[in-house]
Amino acid sequence: MSVLLERRDGVGVITINLPERRNSLTLDSSARLVEHVAACEDDDGVSAIVVTGAPPAFCAGADLTALGEAREDGLRSIYAGFLAVARSSLPTIAAVNGAAVGAGLNLALACDVRLVGPKARFDARFLQLGLHPGGGMTWMTQRLVGPQTAAAMTLFGQVLDADAAIATGLAYARADDVLEAAVEFAQPAVKAPRDLLVATKRTLRTTAAQERHDDAVETELVAQVASMDTPAFAELLAAMRDRISRRA
Repeated sequence: MSVLLERRDGVGVITINLPERRNSLTLDSSARLVEHVAACEDDDGVSAIVVTGAPPAFCAGADLTALGEAREDGLRSIYAGFLAVARSSLPTIAAVNGAAVGAGLNLALACDVRLVGPKARFDARFLQLGLHPGGGMTWMTQRLVGPQTAAAMTLFGQVLDADAAIATGLAYARADDVLEAAVEFAQPAVKAPRDLLVATKRTLRTTAAQERHDDAVETELVAQVASMDTPAFAELLAAMRDRISRRA
Protein backbone atom coordinates (compact mmCIF):
# COMPACT_ATOMS: atom_id res chain seq x y z
CA MET A 1 0.00 0.00 0.00
CA SER A 2 1.43 3.37 -1.02
CA VAL A 3 -0.41 5.14 1.81
CA LEU A 4 -1.48 3.56 5.10
CA LEU A 5 -4.28 4.51 7.48
CA GLU A 6 -4.17 3.52 11.14
CA ARG A 7 -6.62 4.59 13.83
CA ARG A 8 -4.94 5.35 17.16
CA ASP A 9 -6.67 6.84 20.21
CA GLY A 10 -9.24 8.72 18.15
CA VAL A 11 -6.64 9.88 15.61
CA GLY A 12 -6.38 8.82 11.99
CA VAL A 13 -2.66 8.36 11.26
CA ILE A 14 -2.01 8.57 7.53
CA THR A 15 1.47 7.42 6.48
CA ILE A 16 2.91 7.74 3.00
CA ASN A 17 4.60 4.36 2.66
CA LEU A 18 7.06 4.55 -0.22
CA PRO A 19 10.37 4.74 1.71
CA GLU A 20 12.38 3.48 -1.27
CA ARG A 21 11.19 6.60 -3.13
CA ARG A 22 11.47 8.79 -0.05
CA ASN A 23 7.66 8.92 -0.04
CA SER A 24 7.41 10.90 -3.25
CA LEU A 25 3.86 11.67 -4.34
CA THR A 26 2.62 9.57 -7.23
CA LEU A 27 -0.78 9.68 -8.88
CA ASP A 28 -1.67 6.58 -6.86
CA SER A 29 -0.46 7.87 -3.49
CA SER A 30 -2.25 11.18 -4.01
CA ALA A 31 -5.46 9.29 -4.76
CA ARG A 32 -4.96 7.17 -1.62
CA LEU A 33 -4.48 10.34 0.46
CA VAL A 34 -7.84 11.59 -0.79
CA GLU A 35 -9.49 8.29 0.13
CA HIS A 36 -7.97 8.13 3.61
CA VAL A 37 -8.87 11.72 4.50
CA ALA A 38 -12.46 11.00 3.44
CA ALA A 39 -12.47 7.78 5.49
CA CYS A 40 -11.37 9.71 8.59
CA GLU A 41 -14.04 12.35 8.07
CA ASP A 42 -16.72 9.65 7.67
CA ASP A 43 -15.62 7.83 10.86
CA ASP A 44 -17.21 9.28 14.00
CA GLY A 45 -14.46 7.59 16.01
CA VAL A 46 -11.79 9.80 14.42
CA SER A 47 -11.50 13.42 15.54
CA ALA A 48 -8.10 14.43 14.17
CA ILE A 49 -5.70 13.45 11.40
CA VAL A 50 -1.92 13.06 11.61
CA VAL A 51 0.02 12.90 8.34
CA THR A 52 3.55 11.50 8.25
CA GLY A 53 5.96 9.55 6.06
CA ALA A 54 7.68 6.20 6.45
CA PRO A 55 11.27 6.89 7.56
CA PRO A 56 13.63 8.34 6.52
CA ALA A 57 11.63 11.09 4.76
CA PHE A 58 8.35 12.92 5.24
CA CYS A 59 7.72 13.41 1.52
CA ALA A 60 10.32 14.15 -1.14
CA GLY A 61 7.87 15.85 -3.51
CA ALA A 62 6.13 14.71 -6.64
CA ASP A 63 7.48 11.62 -8.36
CA LEU A 64 9.66 12.99 -11.15
CA THR A 65 8.35 10.46 -13.68
CA ALA A 66 4.75 11.50 -13.02
CA LEU A 67 5.84 15.12 -12.95
CA GLY A 68 7.56 14.89 -16.30
CA GLU A 69 4.48 13.41 -17.94
CA ALA A 70 2.00 15.71 -16.28
CA ARG A 71 0.36 18.78 -17.63
CA GLU A 72 -2.64 20.51 -16.09
CA ASP A 73 -4.76 17.39 -15.49
CA GLY A 74 -1.80 15.43 -14.16
CA LEU A 75 -0.71 18.25 -11.90
CA ARG A 76 -4.22 18.60 -10.49
CA SER A 77 -4.22 14.87 -9.75
CA ILE A 78 -0.96 15.26 -7.83
CA TYR A 79 -2.32 18.29 -5.99
CA ALA A 80 -5.44 16.35 -4.97
CA GLY A 81 -3.73 14.52 -2.11
CA PHE A 82 -2.44 17.51 -0.21
CA LEU A 83 -5.49 19.59 -1.10
CA ALA A 84 -7.68 16.92 0.55
CA VAL A 85 -5.66 17.47 3.72
CA ALA A 86 -5.90 21.26 3.36
CA ARG A 87 -9.67 21.10 2.93
CA SER A 88 -10.34 18.57 5.68
CA SER A 89 -13.01 19.50 8.19
CA LEU A 90 -11.01 17.75 10.94
CA PRO A 91 -7.94 19.19 12.69
CA THR A 92 -4.76 18.06 10.94
CA ILE A 93 -1.17 17.69 12.17
CA ALA A 94 1.92 17.06 10.07
CA ALA A 95 4.43 14.88 11.90
CA VAL A 96 7.47 15.93 9.87
CA ASN A 97 10.08 13.26 10.51
CA GLY A 98 12.42 14.07 7.61
CA ALA A 99 12.64 16.04 4.39
CA ALA A 100 9.50 17.81 3.14
CA VAL A 101 10.39 18.85 -0.40
CA GLY A 102 8.34 20.52 -3.15
CA ALA A 103 4.91 18.93 -3.12
CA GLY A 104 5.93 17.36 0.19
CA LEU A 105 6.39 20.85 1.56
CA ASN A 106 2.89 21.60 0.32
CA LEU A 107 1.59 18.55 2.19
CA ALA A 108 3.14 19.80 5.43
CA LEU A 109 1.87 23.34 4.82
CA ALA A 110 -1.63 21.97 4.20
CA CYS A 111 -1.90 20.81 7.82
CA ASP A 112 -3.18 23.01 10.64
CA VAL A 113 -0.11 22.35 12.81
CA ARG A 114 3.37 21.07 12.02
CA LEU A 115 5.43 19.17 14.60
CA VAL A 116 9.03 18.41 13.68
CA GLY A 117 11.54 15.71 14.46
CA PRO A 118 15.31 16.24 14.66
CA LYS A 119 15.79 15.41 10.95
CA ALA A 120 12.98 17.61 9.60
CA ARG A 121 13.83 19.83 6.64
CA PHE A 122 11.57 22.13 4.64
CA ASP A 123 12.80 22.63 1.09
CA ALA A 124 10.80 24.36 -1.68
CA ARG A 125 13.22 23.30 -4.46
CA PHE A 126 10.85 24.19 -7.32
CA LEU A 127 13.20 26.63 -9.04
CA GLN A 128 16.14 24.24 -8.75
CA LEU A 129 14.12 21.83 -10.90
CA GLY A 130 13.26 24.53 -13.42
CA LEU A 131 9.68 24.33 -12.22
CA HIS A 132 7.34 27.09 -11.11
CA PRO A 133 5.88 26.58 -7.61
CA GLY A 134 2.39 25.08 -7.64
CA GLY A 135 -0.44 23.85 -5.50
CA GLY A 136 -0.76 27.14 -3.63
CA MET A 137 2.73 26.90 -2.15
CA THR A 138 3.46 30.64 -2.39
CA TRP A 139 0.12 31.52 -0.75
CA MET A 140 0.47 29.01 2.10
CA THR A 141 4.09 29.91 2.82
CA GLN A 142 3.57 33.67 2.91
CA ARG A 143 0.58 33.29 5.25
CA LEU A 144 2.63 31.19 7.67
CA VAL A 145 6.06 32.82 7.66
CA GLY A 146 5.61 36.18 5.93
CA PRO A 147 6.94 37.45 2.60
CA GLN A 148 10.63 37.61 3.53
CA THR A 149 11.05 34.00 4.68
CA ALA A 150 8.78 32.83 1.86
CA ALA A 151 11.04 34.61 -0.64
CA ALA A 152 14.15 33.16 1.00
CA MET A 153 12.76 29.65 0.65
CA THR A 154 11.21 30.04 -2.79
CA LEU A 155 13.56 32.38 -4.67
CA PHE A 156 16.85 31.79 -2.87
CA GLY A 157 16.61 28.09 -2.09
CA GLN A 158 16.95 28.42 1.68
CA VAL A 159 16.19 25.17 3.49
CA LEU A 160 14.75 25.33 7.01
CA ASP A 161 15.77 22.68 9.52
CA ALA A 162 13.69 21.84 12.59
CA ASP A 163 14.96 24.72 14.72
CA ALA A 164 14.65 27.30 11.93
CA ALA A 165 11.14 26.09 11.14
CA ILE A 166 10.10 26.71 14.75
CA ALA A 167 11.86 30.08 14.88
CA THR A 168 10.05 31.30 11.75
CA GLY A 169 6.65 29.97 12.80
CA LEU A 170 6.55 27.30 10.10
CA ALA A 171 6.47 24.59 12.79
CA TYR A 172 4.95 24.63 16.27
CA ALA A 173 7.19 22.34 18.32
CA ARG A 174 9.95 19.74 18.16
CA ALA A 175 9.93 16.17 19.48
CA ASP A 176 12.34 13.26 19.28
CA ASP A 177 9.50 10.86 18.44
CA VAL A 178 7.40 13.20 16.38
CA LEU A 179 4.68 10.70 15.47
CA GLU A 180 3.99 9.78 19.09
CA ALA A 181 4.09 13.46 19.98
CA ALA A 182 1.56 14.26 17.26
CA VAL A 183 -0.91 11.62 18.44
CA GLU A 184 -0.57 12.93 22.01
CA PHE A 185 -0.89 16.53 20.81
CA ALA A 186 -4.21 15.60 19.18
CA GLN A 187 -5.80 14.24 22.38
CA PRO A 188 -7.49 17.47 23.55
CA ALA A 189 -9.20 17.63 20.16
CA VAL A 190 -10.21 13.97 20.45
CA LYS A 191 -11.80 14.64 23.85
CA ALA A 192 -13.85 17.59 22.58
CA PRO A 193 -17.34 17.08 21.10
CA ARG A 194 -16.69 16.24 17.45
CA ASP A 195 -19.37 18.53 16.00
CA LEU A 196 -18.03 21.43 18.07
CA LEU A 197 -14.49 20.66 16.94
CA VAL A 198 -15.52 20.77 13.27
CA ALA A 199 -17.50 23.98 13.80
CA THR A 200 -14.58 25.66 15.55
CA LYS A 201 -12.17 24.78 12.74
CA ARG A 202 -14.68 26.16 10.25
CA THR A 203 -14.87 29.38 12.26
CA LEU A 204 -11.07 29.68 12.35
CA ARG A 205 -11.07 29.56 8.56
CA THR A 206 -13.85 32.12 8.30
CA THR A 207 -12.42 34.65 10.75
CA ALA A 208 -8.93 34.34 9.22
CA ALA A 209 -10.34 35.96 6.09
CA GLN A 210 -12.21 38.71 7.96
CA GLU A 211 -10.63 42.11 8.44
CA ARG A 212 -12.82 43.54 11.21
CA HIS A 213 -13.03 42.37 14.82
CA ASP A 214 -16.75 43.13 14.80
CA ASP A 215 -17.28 40.70 11.92
CA ALA A 216 -15.46 37.97 13.84
CA VAL A 217 -17.60 38.64 16.91
CA GLU A 218 -20.76 38.12 14.87
CA THR A 219 -19.41 34.99 13.19
CA GLU A 220 -18.50 33.43 16.53
CA LEU A 221 -21.75 34.51 18.20
CA VAL A 222 -23.91 32.45 15.85
CA ALA A 223 -21.81 29.33 16.41
CA GLN A 224 -21.49 29.90 20.15
CA VAL A 225 -25.24 30.23 20.63
CA ALA A 226 -25.79 27.05 18.63
CA SER A 227 -23.27 25.18 20.79
CA MET A 228 -25.18 26.17 23.94
CA ASP A 229 -28.19 24.21 22.70
CA THR A 230 -26.31 20.90 22.41
CA PRO A 231 -26.47 17.97 24.85
CA ALA A 232 -22.66 18.01 25.05
CA PHE A 233 -22.68 21.54 26.47
CA ALA A 234 -25.33 20.65 29.05
CA GLU A 235 -23.38 17.55 30.13
CA LEU A 236 -20.02 19.28 30.36
CA LEU A 237 -21.49 22.27 32.19
CA ALA A 238 -23.19 19.96 34.70
CA ALA A 239 -19.95 18.06 35.24
CA MET A 240 -18.06 21.31 35.84
CA ARG A 241 -20.66 22.49 38.35
CA ASP A 242 -20.44 19.14 40.13
CA ARG A 243 -16.64 19.45 40.42
CA ILE A 244 -16.98 22.98 41.80
CA SER A 245 -19.58 21.93 44.36
CA ARG A 246 -17.37 19.08 45.57
CA ARG A 247 -14.47 21.49 46.18
CA ALA A 248 -16.66 23.94 48.06
